Amino acid sequence: MIDKVEQQRSGSDEARLPAGAKPLVYRQFLWTRITHWTWAIAMFFLLLSGLQIFNAHPTLYIGNQSGFGFSNEVLAIGSQDTPAGPVGFTRVLGKSFNTTGVLGLSAVDNTPTERGFPSWATIPSYQDLGTGRVVHFFFAWILVITFVGWLIGGLINGHLGRDLIPRGRDLRNLPRDVSDHLKFRFHHTRDYNTLQKLAYGGVLFVVLPLIILTGLTMSPGIDAAVPHLADILGGRQTARTIHFCMMLLLVGFFVVHMLMVIAAGPLNELRSIVTGWYRIDPPSQPAGAPEQEI
Repeated sequence: MIDKVEQQRSGSDEARLPAGAKPLVYRQFLWTRITHWTWAIAMFFLLLSGLQIFNAHPTLYIGNQSGFGFSNEVLAIGSQDTPAGPVGFTRVLGKSFNTTGVLGLSAVDNTPTERGFPSWATIPSYQDLGTGRVVHFFFAWILVITFVGWLIGGLINGHLGRDLIPRGRDLRNLPRDVSDHLKFRFHHTRDYNTLQKLAYGGVLFVVLPLIILTGLTMSPGIDAAVPHLADILGGRQTARTIHFCMMLLLVGFFVVHMLMVIAAGPLNELRSIVTGWYRIDPPSQPAGAPEQEI
């Protein structure tokens, strides 16, 4: 009800603006803002505690099993002794890269230590698998509950259909949106552009569900209750690899998202996701122009 009243008020305020003025419109629902910041906090703790768990065995495989008798490794992070001393490495599909100081071998109390991800990238900073799992599982359920709540709220307030589902016009505008983004040419409108719909939709309807599903697959309790879930995903080790890859996609999305916020005007973007209010281009702007990133 509050959101609807604020939207109606923003529309009337926009009509009274002088020509050329930039209207301030109500763009983000309260429920969207709450879930956005809940996700941000949950993702932070999930990422760092997940890297703590990964460090217990920093190798990924395809299939159901792993070990010396199998050749199904796709990623390994570790260290090895060389004539020049210990060296950290990252091996991807059989090809090794020297990652000393960051991955495989990093400083702990000024001492080179074999460790998948460095101490500053994990929660807790020291190796503690038990604590990492407790933190990870707690925020994983926060993520799941928030995601379900967001879906329900999005259906009720119309956010899903109005803002996230690409339509024919959006797809026709895709080449222009790509060109404008490459040129850092941003515009402000109330609606999401095609690239935003594709990016947000991909994260919310592909990446997050896969992270949740593969996370459940690796849970001993869920594995016992639904034993065929791992087989559907290609095995427990495949599920772990998919889980890790989806994490990398989320990190990549976050980096691009923050770069776009900075490039498009951080104050306006932060106001939108904190208060819901967003300043758009003057009404005289040509119809159909893509909007600024949020």
